[in-house]
Amino acid sequence: MSSRVFAARLKGLCWLALTAAGWGVNWPVLKFALTEWPVFSLRVLSSALSVALLLALALARGERIRPRGRGQWGLLALAGVLNITPFVGLGTLALLWLTASEATILAYTMPIWAAMLAWPLLGERPTAPRLSGLAAGLIGVAILLAPQFVASAAAGGNRLPGYALILGNALMFAVGTVLTKRVPLPLPPLASVAWQIMFGTAPMLVGVLFHDRWEGVHITIGGWLVLLYVGAIAMGVCYFAWFRALHLLPATTAVTGALMVPVVGVLSAGWLLGEPVGWRQFLSLGLTMSGVVLASRG
Repeated sequence: MSSRVFAARLKGLCWLALTAAGWGVNWPVLKFALTEWPVFSLRVLSSALSVALLLALALARGERIRPRGRGQWGLLALAGVLNITPFVGLGTLALLWLTASEATILAYTMPIWAAMLAWPLLGERPTAPRLSGLAAGLIGVAILLAPQFVASAAAGGNRLPGYALILGNALMFAVGTVLTKRVPLPLPPLASVAWQIMFGTAPMLVGVLFHDRWEGVHITIGGWLVLLYVGAIAMGVCYFAWFRALHLLPATTAVTGALMVPVVGVLSAGWLLGEPVGWRQFLSLGLTMSGVVLASRG
């Protein structure tokens, strides 16, 4: 390996580490944010901040920010609803019922479902590694959820909506990933992500108008800093870092490295929020991430 290639790989790994750290910490940060912010207002304001930042970065880099052709706006809107709405909507709402570590692990089962959906949608038959990955991932999910599911059912199902929302998040994002592969988006990455965030967050405006209540709400300095982190760092800087990593690293390396996101999410949830992190969480995490690796490479 030449020194130039080595330097590029090293830079790519640094960008990837920044992405994994930022996205992983974002889950417990969001959990804290929901103690102060109305849920839909939080996502709309943070998304507006990230859209402004991403478009500014695209303009500074001289990238085209408008798609050519009316039909391409429709593609961006569909991609936004499938790729962004699950995380800003379903994933955030799930945190009202689940711990940050549970949500992180379940959200990152997405590549497993994407590998399975590629059969009916793209005609890619599941291979033995993909089926093994699905089995490992499902076992990991079962280890994590079975005790809580039984306890929740005994208590009247008070946590079941969270499980349904976060698994819906993973499945919906998987559909978006597969369809995006089938119909590539017509813009450079930064502008593409910015418009997807705008379209994907638009449905949250309904929640702002008809759900969120501001009576008695007091946002502390910590709450404003959290909003800044979610919008500028997790959705702005980290998306830029992710695309830099994809540019500098082989795709397999980047995708596999992204599996550090749930690891960081689980550990930071234990550190920042005091959530329990024990053998069951680590076993579930290990099985689920092994399943993701198998499903992605199969």
